[in-house]
Amino acid sequence: MNKFVKLAVFSYFYPADFEIMNFIRLPFLVKLTLVVISIIGLGYLLALGESILAPFFLAFLMAMLFLPVATFLEKRLRFTRSLSTITSVLIMLTILTGLIYFFGSQLSDFSKDIPHLREQFTKVFNDLQEWVSKTFHVKIDEQLDYLDQGLNKLLSSSGVILGFTFGIFSTGLGFFVFFILFFIFILNYRRILNNFIVTVFNEKHKASVQEVVNEVRIMTKKYIFGLCLQVVIVSIFTSTLLTILGVKYAILLGVLTGLLNVIPYLGICIALLISCFIAFATTTPSTCIYVLIGYIGVHIVDGNIVLPFVVGSKVKINALFSFLGIIIGEHLWGIAGMFLCIPAIAILKIIFERVEGLQPWGKLLGEEEKPHKKKKKYKISKNITLEEMD
Repeated sequence: MNKFVKLAVFSYFYPADFEIMNFIRLPFLVKLTLVVISIIGLGYLLALGESILAPFFLAFLMAMLFLPVATFLEKRLRFTRSLSTITSVLIMLTILTGLIYFFGSQLSDFSKDIPHLREQFTKVFNDLQEWVSKTFHVKIDEQLDYLDQGLNKLLSSSGVILGFTFGIFSTGLGFFVFFILFFIFILNYRRILNNFIVTVFNEKHKASVQEVVNEVRIMTKKYIFGLCLQVVIVSIFTSTLLTILGVKYAILLGVLTGLLNVIPYLGICIALLISCFIAFATTTPSTCIYVLIGYIGVHIVDGNIVLPFVVGSKVKINALFSFLGIIIGEHLWGIAGMFLCIPAIAILKIIFERVEGLQPWGKLLGEEEKPHKKKKKYKISKNITLEEMD
C-alpha cells in the first residue's frame, strides 16, 4: 500500500517523468476487477439519475440535430447566440406540436371506432372459433369464451390503448420541461462545453482531443440526422404498404412503425403486432399474412439498403449489442432507455474507434468487416500487366 501512495505522489508532482517511466503493470485480475466495479458504479449512477440524465441525453441528441440550424442563423442571418437558440427551440416545438396534433387526431378517430372494431373482431373471432371446432373437433368453448371476454375488455378499455401509446412518446411533464431546459443550455453554451472538454486534458494532447471532439460531433450529427431520415423513409414505406392492403389507420400505423423502428428488431415486431391486430379487426384474416410479408420486406430493405445508406456503416451496431443495449436501457430508464440506448452505443462506438487503446471495443460493437478482395497481377510482358479480381 505504501508503494502505491509513493507512486501517486510521484505522478502528481512529476507527471512527465511518470509517463516516461510507465513501469506499472497491473495483473489481469486487478484490471478485470476495476473494470467490473466501474461498470457497476456507472450503471448505478445512471439508474439513480434517470430523471435528469435521460432528458439531458435526449436534449444532447436534439442539440446535435439542430446545431446546423443554429449555426446557419448565427453566421448567415447574423443572429445572436441567444436568439438563434430561441429560434431553434421554437422550430423544434412547432415540429413536436404537429406530431402531437397528428397522433391526437388519429387516436381520437381510433377511439370512436373502438365499438365497431370490437364488434367486427368478435364476429371474425366467432367465425374462427366455429372453423376450429368443425375442422379439429376440439371442445374449446370455455377457453375461447375466456379469450373472447379478455379481448372485449381490452378493446373496450380505450384508456389502456391510449395510455400505452402516449407512454411510448412521453414519460411525464417533468421529463419534457427538463428536456427543453437542457436543450436551450446545450445550444447556448456549446462553446464553453467544447472548451472544457479540450482544456481538461493535458496541453500536449489538446490538438488530438480537439480533433476527436470535432469528429465525434460531426459523426453524431450525421448519425442523428440519418436516424430521423430513416424514420421518415420507413414511415412512408409502411404507410404505402398498409394503404395498398386497405388497412384502416394506415398513416397512423406507418408513422408509429417508423418511430418504433428506432428500437432495432424489437420495435418492428411491436409495430407488426399492432398492425396485424388492426388488420385482423378491420379487414379479412388473410390480410394479416400480407401485412406480415410486407413488414418482413420493409425490414429487409431497411436493414440492407436504407440503414447503411442514410446512417452509414461506420456507426452501425451489431445485433448482439443492440439487443443487450435495449434490455439494459429498458432496465435503467424504461421506455426512454429503449429509444436512447442505440444512439448512446453508436456515440460510444464513434469515441472508441478514435481513442488510442479503445479501438478493439469499437470493433466489438460494430458489424463484421468484409475482407477486401485482393488483386492478382499476371505478367504478360515486360511493359504490360493484367489485373484480375479474385
